[in-house]
Amino acid sequence: MEINLVGESLKFMVLGMLIVFVFLVVLVEIMKLQAKIINKYFPEKAPEVPTSSKDATEEAHHVAAIVAAITEFRKNKS
Repeated sequence: MEINLVGESLKFMVLGMLIVFVFLVVLVEIMKLQAKIINKYFPEKAPEVPTSSKDATEEAHHVAAIVAAITEFRKNKS
């Protein structure tokens, strides 16, 4: 009754790797199925476009003020 330890260890290693591989494949397939179900019942909504032109105008004024401040700072620094 001779036991080949190297052969037994290789069998256990291959068995363990196969179990992990099968588990990961099953996990990926379950995640894909979950994504399909979530997208079916909870679709992603399109982003709302701001309809108020006052907000856009106010933002444009803020950007213009920032650009003017940076330009003035650079002019005074030189």
